Amino acid sequence: MAVTPAIRTAEIIAVGSELLARQRIDTNSLFLAERLLELGIELRRKHVVGDHPAELRDTIADAIARVDLVITTGGLGPTDDDLTREAVAAVLGRRLAVDPEVLAIVAARFERRGVPMPSVNRRQAEVIEGARWLPNPNGTAPGQVVDTGDRLIVLLPGPPREMQPMFLASVVPVLAARASGRQVRRRTVRTTGFSESQVEEIAQPIYSRFAAGVVPIDTTVLASPGLVELHLSGAAEDVDALEGVLDRASAELVAALGDAVFTTDERSLEEVVGAELAARQLMIAAAESCTGGLLLQRLTDIPGSSAWVLGGVVAYANAVKVEALGVGEDTLAAHGAVSEAVARAMAEGVRRRLGADVGVGITGVAGPGGGSDEKPVGTVWIAVAAGDTHARRFLFPGDRQMIRQFAASAALNMVRRAIGAKVPAPDR
Repeated sequence: MAVTPAIRTAEIIAVGSELLARQRIDTNSLFLAERLLELGIELRRKHVVGDHPAELRDTIADAIARVDLVITTGGLGPTDDDLTREAVAAVLGRRLAVDPEVLAIVAARFERRGVPMPSVNRRQAEVIEGARWLPNPNGTAPGQVVDTGDRLIVLLPGPPREMQPMFLASVVPVLAARASGRQVRRRTVRTTGFSESQVEEIAQPIYSRFAAGVVPIDTTVLASPGLVELHLSGAAEDVDALEGVLDRASAELVAALGDAVFTTDERSLEEVVGAELAARQLMIAAAESCTGGLLLQRLTDIPGSSAWVLGGVVAYANAVKVEALGVGEDTLAAHGAVSEAVARAMAEGVRRRLGADVGVGITGVAGPGGGSDEKPVGTVWIAVAAGDTHARRFLFPGDRQMIRQFAASAALNMVRRAIGAKVPAPDR
C-alpha cells in the first residue's frame, strides 16, 4: 500500500500585476503564512508575479521542484489576464476542461442576481485534469487542489473574503491530514527603549544556545520605531518538550533584558500602558508639539480608552504653549521650545489644567528642517508628570515620521515606568 508523502515545506505565489503597484499589499500571503505555521508546514518562499504567462509558468515550475506544497492566490477570474489555471495545467502537462457541475454553480450565482451569466465566466468552470475543485460560496471563482503524488498544488481566488473561508474550510483539512505530525508553538518577547543592536547583543548568546538544543527553536528579531520584538518558534512532535524549551528560553530573555521588556503576550505598548493606567485608576493627559497628537491617537486607538485617557493639547505654536498650558514666556525665551524646561512645563501644565493624574509633555525637532548644532533634527525632550516630574532628552534617527513614532513610543515607555508597571512573566 502506497504511503502518502508528508507535506513539510511550502511556497506561496500571489498572482496579479496589481500587486506589484506601490499602493497594494499582498495580505493573502500573511494570512496563509500564519495558517501554515500552525499546521507545522515550513514556508520557504513567497512570490508576487504579474500577469505574464511565461514568468508565471516559470515561477510555478521552480516552486514545484523545490517544495511539497505550492499555493497560488489570484488569477482565477473570467478575463484574459486571469492565467493561473492555464499556467498550472501547462506546467503539469494536463488538460483543462469545463466541469458541468461547476458551470451550473457559477451560472446559478448570476441567476440569483437576476442577470445572465456572461460567456467569459465559462472560464471559471475550467478544471485541471485530475484536480478536485473547491466550492466558493463568496464568489464565482472556485479553487482547485491538484495532487501529483509527491506534490500538492492549491489554487485559491485572490479576494481575501473568498480566499480565507475557502482555505479554512476546504484546504486546512487536506493539509492537516498530510502534515508531518509536528506541531508549532511560539513565544513573543517585546521590548522598548533599546535599539535593535542592544537587544541583539544581550539576546543572541541566549537564543543561539537554544537554537542548538535537542529541541531546537528559531528566533527572529524584528525592529520598528521604538519597538524590538523577539519571536521564538519551534516545531516538534513532542509538544510538552517544545513548550518547556520555549518557556525556558523566553524566561531567560526576559531576565536578561529586564525592564526593556514590556510584554510577553503580544499586546502593543499602548495596550500595556492603558491596562496599567486602568488598573491603577489613573487618568492621563498629553501636551504634544512635534508628535502632533500621535501619542493620544495611539492611546485612543485602544477600545475602552475613555477609562484612562482624559484629553490633551496639540501645542505646536509657542503661543499655544503659553496660553493653553501656562508655559512661561521667560522659560521659552531662556531655553527655547525644544528644552527640558519647556517639556516639564508642558507636562505639568496639561496635568494641572485638565485635572489628570499623569501629564506628558513632548517637544522636539522632527525635521527635515529646523535643526541646529545644539539641537539637531531628531532632538526630542519628553517629560512625564506623575507625582514627581521626570524628563529625558532623546536623539532619534530617521525621517520626520520615524522620529515622531520614536517619540510617541518613548513617551509611552516613560509613562509605563513612571506608574510602576512591572516586567511581565513569560506567557503561553
